[in-house]
Amino acid sequence: MAIAFPNRSRSFDDDSHSIRFTGHDGMFEVRFAVDLDAVAWLESRITGNEAESLAVFDRVRSRIEDVAARAYGRSRKASYRISASDF
Repeated sequence: MAIAFPNRSRSFDDDSHSIRFTGHDGMFEVRFAVDLDAVAWLESRITGNEAESLAVFDRVRSRIEDVAARAYGRSRKASYRISASDF
């Protein structure tokens, strides 16, 4: 089964400088964290505050999910960290 992203929720994690979201492979939940640097790289006018970072994430979510799906397809793990170099 392939990874899917039916849950649109995401959360800002200031401690790890990332935005967290989940995917599902059947009944298994897979956790993802995308670095704020990667989100800023996708849309350069970002300043890094929570509201703006989440808004940018929402605008480019399909690109982020594509990268997450490719990472999951290479090695099926329980969690992933996505950085700018993954794009």
